[in-house]
Amino acid sequence: MTASVLRVEKEIGGRILSLETGKIARQADGAVVVRYADTVVLVTAQSAPAREGIDWFPLFVDYREKFQAAGKIPGGRFYKREGRPTLKETLTMRMIDRPIRPLFPDGYKDEVQVIAWVFSADGENDPDTLSMIGATAALCTSSIPFETPLGVVRVGRVNGEFVLNPTTSQLDESDIDLVLAANGDDVVMIEADASEVSEADMHAAIQFGRRGAKDVRELVASLRDQRAAVKQQVAEDETTPKVADFVRSGFSSKIAAALDTRGKAERSLALGSLREEAGQAAVEQGLIQDPPDVRGGFDEVMKDIVRARIAQGSRSDGRAPGELRPINCEVGILPRTHGSAIFTRGETQVVATVTLGTGMDEEMVEGLIEDFSRTFMLHYNFPPFSVGEVKPVRGPSRRDIGHGALAEKAIKRVIPQEEAFPYTIRVVSDVTESNGSSSMATVCGATLSLMDAGVSILRPVAGISIGLISHEGTDVLLTDIQGEEDHYGDMDFKVAGTQNGITAVQLDIKVAGLKDEIISSALDQGREARLSILRGMLSVIDRPRPALSVYAPKLVQIKINPEKIGMVIGSGGKVVRKLQEETGTTIELEDDGTVTISGTDAEGIEKAKQTVLSITEEPEVGKIYTGRVRGIKDFGAFIEILPGTEGLLHISELSEEYVAKVTDHVRMGDEVTVKCIDVDDNGKIRLSRKAALKEEKKADG
Repeated sequence: MTASVLRVEKEIGGRILSLETGKIARQADGAVVVRYADTVVLVTAQSAPAREGIDWFPLFVDYREKFQAAGKIPGGRFYKREGRPTLKETLTMRMIDRPIRPLFPDGYKDEVQVIAWVFSADGENDPDTLSMIGATAALCTSSIPFETPLGVVRVGRVNGEFVLNPTTSQLDESDIDLVLAANGDDVVMIEADASEVSEADMHAAIQFGRRGAKDVRELVASLRDQRAAVKQQVAEDETTPKVADFVRSGFSSKIAAALDTRGKAERSLALGSLREEAGQAAVEQGLIQDPPDVRGGFDEVMKDIVRARIAQGSRSDGRAPGELRPINCEVGILPRTHGSAIFTRGETQVVATVTLGTGMDEEMVEGLIEDFSRTFMLHYNFPPFSVGEVKPVRGPSRRDIGHGALAEKAIKRVIPQEEAFPYTIRVVSDVTESNGSSSMATVCGATLSLMDAGVSILRPVAGISIGLISHEGTDVLLTDIQGEEDHYGDMDFKVAGTQNGITAVQLDIKVAGLKDEIISSALDQGREARLSILRGMLSVIDRPRPALSVYAPKLVQIKINPEKIGMVIGSGGKVVRKLQEETGTTIELEDDGTVTISGTDAEGIEKAKQTVLSITEEPEVGKIYTGRVRGIKDFGAFIEILPGTEGLLHISELSEEYVAKVTDHVRMGDEVTVKCIDVDDNGKIRLSRKAALKEEKKADG
């Protein structure tokens, strides 16, 4: 509590980035306030002693956007507090976690919690990257054994020029949105979506971001060096190396043979049996007390064997490093969904479905800066049976949300504009088998199901994951990694896109950083695999179906004069309610005059459309109308030619002959054929019966 206040700052991307510690949250192990322009984030780091028997690193990250930061009160009539994490908050938690997790020391099992709170939001500088910077700064200035400062930046490209830390308004014009974390010259994490940019352009964006991240890293390092916190000592694990030596000497050849077993389930059974055998033997040797305690040493030996074999060109399923697993695609598999597909790649399989809805099905999102609606959603579900496990199912996990969001990024750039396809689109990807990169299988399955649904996507999208094994000076890039290659490998580089370019990238690593040449090669290898997958997909369905499913809602949109919306609604909504009941449709009206009519019966939709058009039709000079007399004066009659629209039929326009009294020719309630001869600037309408009679005579010949 007596620590002095330290502050460092530097101009980054044309704005001042400042880091301050020692003033707020002084009882936290590490606490840093990050400010960039008028966006301010507090990030804390705290540790607690490891729980008994834990064999994994419990890192917990929480990010929350406080509505007062933007001068807003949370919505909801009866509850005015922030609730469960939003989609944006959950995705930011994952972005904070991914670059820092691999940089903790091996064997460290203490509980660590990183909390980021947005204190001020200026609407132009996204707090997500600031929270990532704050996380590495808070950890570096704490007693937690984390000493690697990271630089984090966002990269955009506006009018062909790269922009460092673009504002939200600049991102609206950008064809790239890339978040990058770097450890000096080496990249640690990438998250990006793009408008079909080339591999060369994406690589250039990464290089640009890596250079910009150096300045941020130097700022974090400066704060760390000035604070000079005393770091916790990580207890040395003496048991695991001894167990690993024991397993290596007695079971290496058996493990290698088990790894040659084809099929994930069979391989897992063979390795599980070996693990039990090794555990019993280790207990008899007095190395451990219980057979399950062999897991750490056994896993270390497995890792060494898998990595050495791959470095020598041998994968467990016999594939070459750049080879894809067999791919199978099916569409139209479910009878009542609006679109459906199965995509299978090796032992990874997804069932993807599409549901089409109307504007009433849009998702309304209460944002920190502004509320918005989503008309395209992709949801991902990963049930335990997909990997042969039994677990309670309690709603979507952070992983489910993150994988769904990645696949959504990959596809959203090819979804048609609302003007061309005014439907709300929901894609659901249910993973039914998993052995590596179900998120990229989701991209492929979603694309197939969208085409099966008749959604006019710009181009098909496919995705693939590229792995890396760095072993004794050899780097091997692996196309289409399966589970064990992901678990024991150094990289999971997911790349999705069309035949024209990249739409999404996600990079996670388990090493301190990646060299530029590996990133470049991975992008190129990903493109080759992506094009191969697309060829397989297009052999099953090469373009969106020409018509929507018969079970999809029929939908038409028309534009009316916004001033006439009230006429369609009617007093207390009577007109629109009656029309919906009569036609079996749903009618939605927007402030700009857009009217959306949807339903299952095409005839009912057409009737509703024509009724709305007639209610809101504007009078047209020269057009013949059949109207009804609504008022009579000495100088003429008022004729309702359209619902709620009347014009004056002057006495001089009643007939070619002399007219003494208006009532000699028309009476209240009479139907009269008239021609519109003028609409003045004030909207007053002049009608002529004699002009209409002339038109009739001409038509009769």
